[in-house]
Amino acid sequence: MFTLIRIELFKIFSKWRTYIGFIAIAALIPLIEIAMLIQKERTFDWITRSMGQSFIFVGNFLNTYFVSYLIINSIALHIPFLITLVAGDLLAGEATAGTYRMLLTRPVSRFKVVTSKFAAGLIYANMLVFWLALISMGLGYILFGTGELIVSKSSQIIIFERTDVIWRFVLAYGYAALCMCVVTSVAFFFSSLVENAIGPIITTMAIIIVFLIISAIDIDFFQKLKPFLFTSYMLNWQSFFDSPVDIDSIIKAVLVLAGHIAVLYTATLLIFKRKDILT
Repeated sequence: MFTLIRIELFKIFSKWRTYIGFIAIAALIPLIEIAMLIQKERTFDWITRSMGQSFIFVGNFLNTYFVSYLIINSIALHIPFLITLVAGDLLAGEATAGTYRMLLTRPVSRFKVVTSKFAAGLIYANMLVFWLALISMGLGYILFGTGELIVSKSSQIIIFERTDVIWRFVLAYGYAALCMCVVTSVAFFFSSLVENAIGPIITTMAIIIVFLIISAIDIDFFQKLKPFLFTSYMLNWQSFFDSPVDIDSIIKAVLVLAGHIAVLYTATLLIFKRKDILT
């Protein structure tokens, strides 16, 4: 199985579209952080303008933690679109290239083929989130240094000591990686239904957009649907920056997301096992 996963990873990274996400993150985050550095005081004043007349901030609050928090908060919902470029091609790409039959003539079960491709897709999704964390926090440390983290919530302002921040970011990025695994599962599922990678990519993007719109509309019917939509939990990483952390809500969100992954993987496996490979 590990050999198959390595082969699938080699296939993924042999395609140029795989690097679009890494390049986009590597280009965008330095641009954001350099702009913040140039407008250092104005950036922090703009963010804390509603508190400026009530509080006087003394210390290095514009630091790598604060900048990284702003970045993940700004682009967390955009990363899925980069994930779909690869995940939507995992199975459909074989059909497009006409390599399905050759792939299945090997002494490898369809279960192993699907599982290895799925595992490779999950690894890619986790690598992209790790890259986001590495660039944002690594460059942020060089440009801004460390300090306390100030977080503005709807009803309160929380200032975390620098010794109380790292574990929160580790868990937040880990949770974000889980969300990206759900996106991978959705695109992987649609990839098993068609023979062209464009379809799964566009469909997954459309589903994310529609689900986000449904979650934002304050209608009773849509609000009843909201707990069943994976997009409703994609920003729950912010819970790790509450005080105290709402463990129950995080566990619920993790179970819902893990359930989506399990159901979508199982559905994909059943579809692929019954698939009539003609070419």
